[in-house]
Amino acid sequence: MAEKVPQTFENHARFVPAYHFVLFGILLINLGWSVYRLYRTFSFETIIGLLLAFGLMLLFFFARIFALRVQDRVIRLEMRLRMEKVLPADLQPRILEFTPSQLIALRFASDAELPELARRVLTEKIEDRRAIKKLIQQWNPDYLRV
Repeated sequence: MAEKVPQTFENHARFVPAYHFVLFGILLINLGWSVYRLYRTFSFETIIGLLLAFGLMLLFFFARIFALRVQDRVIRLEMRLRMEKVLPADLQPRILEFTPSQLIALRFASDAELPELARRVLTEKIEDRRAIKKLIQQWNPDYLRV
């Protein structure tokens, strides 16, 4: 089994070439072809073809969005449970103050780094995921992200 490349801020985003490029390209070509066919030969069949092509594009986007939304909910729960164990007593009552976006970014922080980083995020009201991720010194990889 191949060794995993150590995950960092720079390389943590994940692309699946067959999904993000090949499938999207095929669906985009299909949509363009359907528009062309409708323009060249207006008929009930070409209208249905365009609607189907548009529906497939929506399916492509929503399949990704729904999977990410479910994973974000799981991360939110996982981080709240982790914070109950790792944060000091004075920060534990504030766990519900974290936004889902903050929790999603903070999941990359190590247990040792999490308490101080969580305090900073709340105190400075840092909302931007990228900004929070850039503050992390000891990266805790997430190789299971959808």
